[in-house]
Amino acid sequence: MPELDPKLTFDSFVVGPANRLASAAARRAAETPGKSYNPLFLYSAPGLGKTHILTAIAHRSGAANAALKVEYMALEEYLERLEGSIKSGGAERAVYGELDILLLDDVQFLTGQPEAQEMLLRTLDQLSTAGGQIVLASDRPPADINGLDARLLSRFSGGLIVDLGIPQYETRVAIVMKKAAERGQKLEAGVAEAVAKAPLKNVRELGGVLNKIFATQDLEERQITIEEVAGLLEDQDRAASLSSGSDEFGSFLTDLTTTVAGIVEQKEEPWRKAVREAIESADRQGFSVLRLEPLRDAESEPSGWTETVQRYNADLQRLHEIDRELDRLGNPWPEAAQGVLEDPERLEEAEALLTSVRERQRPFPALDAGPQLHDLDGFEGIVLKAAAQLVGTEKPEYNPLYLWCAEEDVAKSLLGGVGRSYREAYPDLRMAVASVSDFASDFIRALGEGVAGAWRERWWTVDLLLIYGIQDLLETERAQDEFFHLFEAVRRRGARMMFVADRAPSAIGDIDERLRSRFEGGLVLQVTGGKAVPIQLVEPATAEPSDSIFVPALAGESEADSGGDRKPEPVPAETASKKGGAWFPGPENAVIHWPRFEDLLIEELD
Repeated sequence: MPELDPKLTFDSFVVGPANRLASAAARRAAETPGKSYNPLFLYSAPGLGKTHILTAIAHRSGAANAALKVEYMALEEYLERLEGSIKSGGAERAVYGELDILLLDDVQFLTGQPEAQEMLLRTLDQLSTAGGQIVLASDRPPADINGLDARLLSRFSGGLIVDLGIPQYETRVAIVMKKAAERGQKLEAGVAEAVAKAPLKNVRELGGVLNKIFATQDLEERQITIEEVAGLLEDQDRAASLSSGSDEFGSFLTDLTTTVAGIVEQKEEPWRKAVREAIESADRQGFSVLRLEPLRDAESEPSGWTETVQRYNADLQRLHEIDRELDRLGNPWPEAAQGVLEDPERLEEAEALLTSVRERQRPFPALDAGPQLHDLDGFEGIVLKAAAQLVGTEKPEYNPLYLWCAEEDVAKSLLGGVGRSYREAYPDLRMAVASVSDFASDFIRALGEGVAGAWRERWWTVDLLLIYGIQDLLETERAQDEFFHLFEAVRRRGARMMFVADRAPSAIGDIDERLRSRFEGGLVLQVTGGKAVPIQLVEPATAEPSDSIFVPALAGESEADSGGDRKPEPVPAETASKKGGAWFPGPENAVIHWPRFEDLLIEELD
């Protein structure tokens, strides 16, 4: 870990309304690592205190417990160390797996690095499992990191995401006074307030102005007066002084513009008029006209301008069609459409978004009609009772439920009964029923179509997961890994799971030990009685848009919050809109729309 700046501590960090939550959460992470908000994700524009807080966490945690293993580094150094260890034959766990606190800066550089994202995902899982604390810092929120894997966004959002805003006037005054005290400087009355009122973008710029003041006072052995502050801020004030104008001058400009436009139109060449009208029409509709600007600025008639304008108009028409189709489907990511649907240069992204939305809203195959759980005969009482818990209103005591029978069709009869009973009790909730081979094939299809991100969200947000043929996980290592992530995502949401196989987990040969332990961590029962009732899955006739989307419950949610004795209810879909944030995911990264960070708080911070 690089040598820490001794000045960057919590004691020297000035707290105000814009950074109070970040400061309190960081203190909690330093004093009780891994207990409250994990991971803690801090973001802000440059110069607002991210580095200060990360360094302060390292100082405070070391002071609280000298035995803690703490590492603070930028993302680039993290990746270099990890790659170096792997190339030399070491294990990833040996590099970071034993840490108590990992402080990682510049996380925004994950953009365009899928391998780095996989490495970070594994590190987060290792440290979280071991009870370690992870604190990350970025110049933008996770949803604005282009190309971020859905699984990473899910991990970040499962902790606490908090921003550091621009400090308010009172806080800036306090910062000025504190920095003056640290430097042993005295300021004339009113100087601190004058500096705090300056139109500065961040604390670094504020510090730059103070450096000028302190240097002048040291070198000239006198105090800067309040009148001199304006001179030091001359560059910032000059821009503001240029914004004045009068209504009379504005009226003159309007008249002049109208007259010139009329003259230009009379003498305008046909090609130039066609280009101008295309630009004006697109501009009125809110579309980017960047492609047509070279034509507009040409001094003579450009070659091929007709084809360029026609292609541009065709792309606008296609954007209109995509917009209507997204509305029909019930686009669960309106923020992703913002900007993309207004720029014909991003038509490929718009097509990818539509493909992802179609995947996300695609319904699962449905169980055929048949006996519900209470219609089944000949099964042991304990098996029926355990299965009935999955469809009850109360949170099941045993989750997941793993049933096995040498004649797997007998155990599948129970799975079919559970699915039909659940559908009858909760028709608005989402249920996924599939064999392991169908699950693996569906994943391969999604990879091939470039919609793995949307595919994951579609599977990860079900309310009941029913999978049979678990023993077939042996046939594909990639499916095992993906199934493990599905299991973890569904478990974190508190959703219900039932698995069926022809053998016990301990009898499945080389299955991933993580999966085996999770199967055995629920309730494993052998089915020795009962009659096989075939089940069949029916593909939907049409891919109708879903009326609802389902937002995962937050990690750490209490039993009462996650259901209790209430009937689970779907979360209404948001109306698709062109208004929203600046998050534009690629086809592999259509991700969950999470609540605001305030909604993630479990307890009030001091």
